Amino acid sequence: MADQVELLLDLARQARGRAYAPYSNFFVGSAVSTDAGTFSGANVENASYGLSICAERVAASQAVASGARHIDTVVVTSSAPTPTPPCGACRQFLYEFNPQMTVVSESRNGDRKRWVLSELLLDGFGRGDLGD
Repeated sequence: MADQVELLLDLARQARGRAYAPYSNFFVGSAVSTDAGTFSGANVENASYGLSICAERVAASQAVASGARHIDTVVVTSSAPTPTPPCGACRQFLYEFNPQMTVVSESRNGDRKRWVLSELLLDGFGRGDLGD
């Protein structure tokens, strides 16, 4: 697991270098390990702020577009001075692909924090909530 996290963090750092964040200057890279391989993404801001997309959803969307249906691990690295967990929208988006996935965040200084997604999104909304 440690080697996998290091590989994912390397991919996420590379993606962070490609982030498009001219408004917030908050640069984020993410990478996911899935049943279809590893994928990375960077945040992409937009002048219409609501249309911005987080790095975690970019990475997960690339994975799904490539056939993934299960995410084991998501890592996030940002320009923040402390490890930053995924935002609420990303937590809900990721929940669809495995509430028990490992989440690792790394700050610009290399400090890290680790969670299980279901700890970050208590009682998340999932397919079981849709009924029959």
